Amino acid sequence: MPNLQCRALPVRSWQARSFLPGFAASAALSLALGAGQARAEITPLVWSDAGVFEVSLPVAAGKFAEVCGPVAQGQRIAWQFESDQALDFNIHFHLGKQVSYPERQQQVQQAQGELTISSPQDHCWMWSNKGASAGSLTLRLKRL
Repeated sequence: MPNLQCRALPVRSWQARSFLPGFAASAALSLALGAGQARAEITPLVWSDAGVFEVSLPVAAGKFAEVCGPVAQGQRIAWQFESDQALDFNIHFHLGKQVSYPERQQQVQQAQGELTISSPQDHCWMWSNKGASAGSLTLRLKRL
């Protein structure tokens, strides 16, 4: 079993209130997929005081990893990631039962871009590993 180290970050009460509805929707989706299907590894998006979020994540074979959290309408976010193998990638948010995808790419090992938030919903950066072996990725987000 890998030795994972986690560092607790303080979560402000407004972040918890904003994150929980999106988290609940993702958790419900995970449950609806069933035990035999791909399951999400959700990492909460918690900005540093400098407006940066960085994380390294494992992505198990046949599974997906996801970073979700609150963003403000009109906010611009520079994003970039690198992976050790090709993954399907998307940025999405939920409006009721509808899912909108500001960005989608298939089988990429790295990508970068700038996202302008059009809807004040929790946004998620998500990677799906369709390969037969586990992989890892590094994500960096920065508020502009």
